[in-house]
Amino acid sequence: MKPSAEAGLRATRGLYRSLHTTTAPRAGPTLDSVLENLSPAVSKFGDLVADYGKGSYVWSTDGRKHLDMATGIGVLSTGHCHPRVVAAIQEQAGRMIMAQQNIFPASRPMVDLVERFRDIMPPSLTQYLFVSSGSEAVDNAIKIARSATGRQNVIAFDGAFHGRTYGAMAATTSKTVYRQTFGPLPSGVLAAPYPYCLHCKARAAAGGLGYGLAPNVPGVGADYAGRACCGGPLEALEWMLKMHSAPADTAAILIEPILGEGGFLTPPPGFLDALRVLCDRHGILLIFDEVQAGMARTGTWWSHQQLSAEQPDMLLFAKGIASGFPFAGLAARPQLFQAMSPGMLGGTYGGSTLGCAAAAATIDVIREEDLLGNATARGAQLMRGLLDVASRFPAVVDVRGRGLMVAAELAAADGKLPAPAGLAGRVTAAAGRRDMLLLSAGARETIRFLPPLNVSEEEIDAALSIFEDSLAEAVRECT
Repeated sequence: MKPSAEAGLRATRGLYRSLHTTTAPRAGPTLDSVLENLSPAVSKFGDLVADYGKGSYVWSTDGRKHLDMATGIGVLSTGHCHPRVVAAIQEQAGRMIMAQQNIFPASRPMVDLVERFRDIMPPSLTQYLFVSSGSEAVDNAIKIARSATGRQNVIAFDGAFHGRTYGAMAATTSKTVYRQTFGPLPSGVLAAPYPYCLHCKARAAAGGLGYGLAPNVPGVGADYAGRACCGGPLEALEWMLKMHSAPADTAAILIEPILGEGGFLTPPPGFLDALRVLCDRHGILLIFDEVQAGMARTGTWWSHQQLSAEQPDMLLFAKGIASGFPFAGLAARPQLFQAMSPGMLGGTYGGSTLGCAAAAATIDVIREEDLLGNATARGAQLMRGLLDVASRFPAVVDVRGRGLMVAAELAAADGKLPAPAGLAGRVTAAAGRRDMLLLSAGARETIRFLPPLNVSEEEIDAALSIFEDSLAEAVRECT
C-alpha cells in the first residue's frame, strides 16, 4: 500500500475513534419488543438489535461489540459510518434532499458522480441510469436489452442471484426459497450452467484440471492461467441456443462475473471472453451484474477486470457503490437507448441527491485510501488464513474468491462431500455467539466473508481465529 494511502487509513481510524468517544454501551430495545410487528417472511440471522457502528464493528443494544464480516451483504464498502461518507451525506441533506429526476434532469451531486464514473467505468459504457436497488437495475437492464434488440429472451446462469422483484427473481436460481409459491414468473428467462468446478465430475475424472483447494490468486495458489475447464458449461450454453432460445430470440446473456449468493464462484480462464465472442457472433448483449462483486470488492473496480479484458454492453451496480446508502444503477453503451423514447424508463427516487453524494464520497475514499490495494492484501491474508485452517480441518474443501470477496465451502469432518445439512448455518451461529457477524452463501454449505474494504490486518486475524473456533464447534455437533 502507498505510504500516503496508509496514512489516510490511519487517519480514518482515528476519526472513527473521535466520533464515538462519548458513546457508551447502554441498555436498549430488544427484538421481542417489535418481533410481532415484523414480517416472518424476512429471514433473520439472529436476535440482535443494531445500535451503532463504526469501521469493522457494530454495537447492539445489549452493549455487545460485533466484528462485522458481513457488512450488510457487501454493502458497507468503506465500513460503518466512514467519516467522509457521513460528512458528504450530512452536507447534501442540508442543501437538498430530493431532486426528482424528471423535474431536474441532473443535480450537483449527480454531476460530481458522473465525473468520477468517467475514470472507473469501462470506457465504452458512457451513459447511466440511476435507480434505488440492485433488483431495479436488473429489471431495467432486461427492459433495455429487449428494447434495443427487439428480442424477448434472456439467458442467466444457475446459482445466480439478481434480486427479488419479478423480473430479477425470474433470473435468480441460487435458492428455491427466493421464488417458491410466487409463480408464474415472467417468461423468457432461462438458466444456463455456471462453471462449478469443485463439483464437476469431468474435472475430477481428468485429474483436477488445475483446480485445487487454494484459489488461483497470486501469492496464494497456482496461477489463474493454469486452471482449465472441461468445456461443459460453454457447450451447454451453445446447445441452449439451438434447443431452447434461438439466437434471433435472445436479447441478452446476464451473468455475475463472480457468482455472489450462489457461492462466490470464479469461472475458469477464458469463460467471459468466450461469452463475449458468442454474444458478438449472434448480436446478443452481454450484461455483467456487478452488484455484489463490483465497486473495488475484489481489488479492482469491477470483478470482471480480475478475469478478462473484455467489456460488457451493460454493467449493473448497487450495494457497495454508496457505502450503505440505497443507490444503484447501470452503465451502458449509448446506442442501447436509441430505440427508447422519453418516459420508457424512470423512477421517483432515481438519481437520489443523497445517494449520488454518498457514491461520489465512496469513490474518493476508495481511491485516496488505496482500498483497492487493501482489498488485495487483506484478501490474500484471509485466503492464506483459511488455507491454514483447512490444514487442520479437512471439512474445508474449497477456498475461493478474489480480494475481500472470499468463501470457504465445507464438507463432512473427513473431507468427503456432501457436507452435513445445516453445517454452514451452525458455523455462522457459533460465530455469532463469539460476537462475529458471518453469512453463508448458496444452496451448498458455504461460508462467505465480506469485510469492509478498509479492514485491518489485526481484524482479519481476529476473524480467522473466531472462524476456526466456530468451525470446530460446528463440526463436533455434526459428527
